[in-house]
Amino acid sequence: MDWMTSYRSKLMTAQDAVQVIKSGDHVYIHPGCAVPETLIRAMVARGEDLTDVKVDHILTIGESGYVSEEMQGHFRHNALFIGGNVRKAVNAGLADATHIYLHEVAKLFYEKIIPVDVALIHVSPPDEHGFCSFGVGVEMTKPACEMAKTIVAQVNPNMPRVLGDCFIHVNKIDAIVEIDDPIREMPQVGDISSPEEQEVYDRIGGHIAELIEDESTMQMGIGAIPDAVLNYLENKRDLGVHTEMFSDGVIKLVEMGVVNNEKKSLHKGKMVASFVLGTKTIFDFIDNNPIVEFHPSHYVNDPFIVAQNKKMVAINSALQVDLTGQVCADSIGPRLYSGFGGQVDFIRGASHSEGGKPIIALPATARGGEISRIVPHLIPGAGVTTNRADVHYVVTEYGVASLFGKTVRQRVNELIHIAHPRFRDELRSYAKEIKYI
Repeated sequence: MDWMTSYRSKLMTAQDAVQVIKSGDHVYIHPGCAVPETLIRAMVARGEDLTDVKVDHILTIGESGYVSEEMQGHFRHNALFIGGNVRKAVNAGLADATHIYLHEVAKLFYEKIIPVDVALIHVSPPDEHGFCSFGVGVEMTKPACEMAKTIVAQVNPNMPRVLGDCFIHVNKIDAIVEIDDPIREMPQVGDISSPEEQEVYDRIGGHIAELIEDESTMQMGIGAIPDAVLNYLENKRDLGVHTEMFSDGVIKLVEMGVVNNEKKSLHKGKMVASFVLGTKTIFDFIDNNPIVEFHPSHYVNDPFIVAQNKKMVAINSALQVDLTGQVCADSIGPRLYSGFGGQVDFIRGASHSEGGKPIIALPATARGGEISRIVPHLIPGAGVTTNRADVHYVVTEYGVASLFGKTVRQRVNELIHIAHPRFRDELRSYAKEIKYI
């Protein structure tokens, strides 16, 4: 049977396709902007016929009806990275969360710690050889599909065909649902509300840009800080990209020739990532673009792979940093907010890179300037995302704290120096009280 005949034989409605889900199954959902909402809606619609279905995925956007109170007992979500659409459910005890480095998620599937009974995915139409692209995100979806007993795919002509280790053949898919919907977009995270706030991020971006040398390879995410950094790189030369994800802001630097990947020591000439979060602009950019290679997260985020990039610069954000350099980025006190994601993967990879620079960046204050993000100690109950030994640079709008190899006394002084002036005396008083300085 040729692949086209196989493809046609598997076509069905979403309602029929999700009939493969049985009570007690583990269902994996394609995350990020690739979220297969048509299949999710169909699954939730038959929820009353199911009990104890486990739904596993990292951050998704859009619909997540399986975490509603009405679906308790029918579905139980496990967040491998907590997104905004499930955060309330996790903190209400209606869903679970697993703390894990992003590069190790695939191991959960390969070692059957989390079995994959059904994978719900969202892919491009097959090419002339019968291969569908995972499109805007391959991350851990490819490993999940390699281990899944049953794969249900929604096939969408709007899904970009992304190159790299980012394909699945029609013959490996069990049920196909054709749709023609726009890919779910994720615009700028953390809207900037005032010129004063914009100035803060611009100053942070400027400080980070000063740390980035020509011929560096960068990891960046989505949000105001990465975008601010990108705005200050126009005079740099021969930059490269090796990152778990990127967004719209990087396109301008590619078009200007600033990002050309020509001096990379790994995957020379290629922007390497495992997914994008952004708008149709970035989806169009990655479509069939030879400069872009997507690989699964267990490769892209592996610190030993990251470290092979010379001059690797990792830029990650935080909610709080204490006076010894401990970073909290995934919880607000005991309240779970997001997840480990790739922060530690890239911080450790950059720290082992020849000429690498691991950077934690954050505004000096929160809540409109009411509280300091450089704190005497983390909020009780807060988790340490990145430990003090892994932190080399911390950047706020007030400058750069260089921490690697520094004593506690030196670290404290460096961090007080980049705190908001209004809080420096308070921080210094605490440090003296406990004999840090």
